[in-house]
Amino acid sequence: MKKHALVNLDYKHQGWASLSVACLRLPDGKLIYREIEDHGSAVAVLPYDAQRKTVVLVEQFRPAPFISDGQEKTLEAVAGILDEADCAAAARREAMEEAGLQLGKLEYVATTWTMPGISTEKLTLYLAPYAATDRVAAGGGLDAEDENIRVVEMSAADFAALMAAGDLVDMKTLALAQALQLRHPEIYA
Repeated sequence: MKKHALVNLDYKHQGWASLSVACLRLPDGKLIYREIEDHGSAVAVLPYDAQRKTVVLVEQFRPAPFISDGQEKTLEAVAGILDEADCAAAARREAMEEAGLQLGKLEYVATTWTMPGISTEKLTLYLAPYAATDRVAAGGGLDAEDENIRVVEMSAADFAALMAAGDLVDMKTLALAQALQLRHPEIYA
């Protein structure tokens, strides 16, 4: 059985993300060309407090939704690029940087391709229990990254209402909301 083969990878741009055009040989011998975006892999975590029935999200400006739809801010799970090999360590780092939360236990949900048609990004998703005492810093992201993040703690009931209304516009956040609903339905009660 013949397999797919990479014939050539022509880099067009290398910055925070690299953009390239791949020439690929299909099993039948035909050549195809596809654009590829690569910025590395990432992690996302949804902190939840089962006792107080709350979740922590972050709100921030994202250029792509702004350019596409004029959307000023997105409400998302804590997330970031994987700078180290340990996904759990990266999730804890991002929770501290973005939300000021010192997380302990992480509940692995999945590792998924975010946009397999164009991007090499794999996203590892976690749920994480937290308590009010775990908020040890302001969060808000790193000044050097110009993130201007606002930390949003909301009731799980309000979060569920956003999900039910189709108002969670970020896919990772929607996936984590559904994972929380499946694994810990009592938080929404």
